[in-house]
Amino acid sequence: MVSDVHGNTEALARAGEGADALICLGDLVLFLDYADHSRGIFPDLFGVENADLIVELRTERRFEEARALGRRLWAGIDREAAIEGAVRRQYEEMFAAFSTPTYATYGNVDIPALWPEYAREGTTVLDGERTEIGGLVFGFVGGGLPSPMRSPYEIDVEEYAAKVEALGEVDVLCSHIPPDVPELCYDTVARRFERGSGALLDAIRRTRPRYALFGHVHQPLAARMRIGATECVNVGHFASTGRPWALEW
Repeated sequence: MVSDVHGNTEALARAGEGADALICLGDLVLFLDYADHSRGIFPDLFGVENADLIVELRTERRFEEARALGRRLWAGIDREAAIEGAVRRQYEEMFAAFSTPTYATYGNVDIPALWPEYAREGTTVLDGERTEIGGLVFGFVGGGLPSPMRSPYEIDVEEYAAKVEALGEVDVLCSHIPPDVPELCYDTVARRFERGSGALLDAIRRTRPRYALFGHVHQPLAARMRIGATECVNVGHFASTGRPWALEW
C-alpha cells in the first residue's frame, strides 16, 4: 500500500512485488518537492530560486504572498494547459508502473478527469465506492477538503461526507486524508495541521472498521493510533521512503 507517491516512479514499479494487490491512496503528481526544490512541475517552469521562495512563503503560512508570487509568475502563461501537459507526462509513467491488480483513489493534488485515459486493465479506480480484496471489504474515499493550499482535488465538506456515507460498513476504510484527529493531522516538519475529515472520524466510531488507512500528512506526529476497535495507520510518505506499507490478515 502506498500514498503520496509524488513522482517516485522508480520505487512505484517495485511496490507491488510479492503482494496480492497494490493499493494506492493518491497524490501521484509532483508539483513541487519540498525536500528538493529542483524537482517538480513548478521548478521546471519557473526555476529553483522561485521554488525556494514559494516554499518559504507557504512554510511560514504567508499564503497571500505565495498566491501573489504565483500570479506574477503565471502572467502570460496558459496555466491550465501547462499544468495539464506536465501532469499527463507524469501520469503516463506512473500508471504504467502500477502492478496488476492495483486499486487506487485520488489524492488532493491529482486531477481525476485525466485518470480514465491512463488507468490500464488491471487498475481499478474507486472513489466513494467499495470492493472486495482477499475476502475483506475495502471502501475508498479520494480527494481532500478545502485548504489554504487550494490544491486541484479539494471538495466541499458535504460532498466528502456523502462519499464516506455511501460506503456503509467496511472492513478497511481507505482514504487519502486522515480522520480529523490532531495527532494524525499535524505535520512535524511543515509545523502545521493538515485538514482531516470529521466524516471519516464519525464513520470510524460508528461502523468500527478493522483498519482506517490514509496518507496526506507526510511527517505525522502520530503515524498510528487506535480509535475504539479501529487501527488507524498513516501508510507513509512513499515519495521519500520508496517503501510500501503491508497489510496482512
